[in-house]
Amino acid sequence: MSIRKMVNIDEEKCDGCGLCVPACAEGAIQIIDGKAGLVSDVYCDGLGACLGECPQNAITIEEREAEDFDEDAVKVHLARLEKEKAAAEAPQKPAVPFPEPHPAAVSHHSAPACPGSAVHRFDRPAACPTNFEAKAGPSQLGHWPVQLMLVPPHAPFLKNQDILVCADCVPFTVPDFHGRYLAGRAVVVGCPKLDNLEFYYEKLKAMFVEASPRKITVLRMEVPCCGGIAQAALDARNEVAPHVPLEVHTIGIRGDIQTDEAPAGRAAG
Repeated sequence: MSIRKMVNIDEEKCDGCGLCVPACAEGAIQIIDGKAGLVSDVYCDGLGACLGECPQNAITIEEREAEDFDEDAVKVHLARLEKEKAAAEAPQKPAVPFPEPHPAAVSHHSAPACPGSAVHRFDRPAACPTNFEAKAGPSQLGHWPVQLMLVPPHAPFLKNQDILVCADCVPFTVPDFHGRYLAGRAVVVGCPKLDNLEFYYEKLKAMFVEASPRKITVLRMEVPCCGGIAQAALDARNEVAPHVPLEVHTIGIRGDIQTDEAPAGRAAG
């Protein structure tokens, strides 16, 4: 044990966006119960590479008593994380269908760590129509593909358009999504929890340079982990197109809509 510089994370300020996780080359920071936290003192070198990635300014450097930084332990830790990631990404096909668990077997200890993965069930309004055929209008989607991972930055349908950067859960919660948001816009969709946020940031930077958009609208869900897509879009805009207006809409899991002020991003330059 020694007195040395260590990362300190203010849980009150942290919203669980996860931008600090890939910024830590030693894997010392992980999202635990919806908040960023140090996995172990021995993994933290105290250099603070993660500080500039936190949009909430929840990360600081402090001097305190801690175990010494252990480079060998970091190597083992990173190897374990890579193995876990590979296992999680490998296709899984059960030999037989999974049975429904008996209610008595479901424990509160099995609840997901991330609040964005918490299970909810809503009662649909009694007046909600079940036959949409007579009511549905034409699709407002004007191009393909739509996945941010697949859309090339030079795609002609993005050029000089209003671009909609959309978390892929949003259309399921907004009943008039096509008329309210999709009409007249080019759209790219993605999941900031399941995809690579640094890739999003770099891809959006290239996209904004190539497309010269008139306006950028970002749709995110209210869950903390969804904030990453808004932050990536804002940071990319600030970096390469600070003159382009950007608006963020936060969508509640029950479909309520709130227009937000854009959060602070990386400095332009």
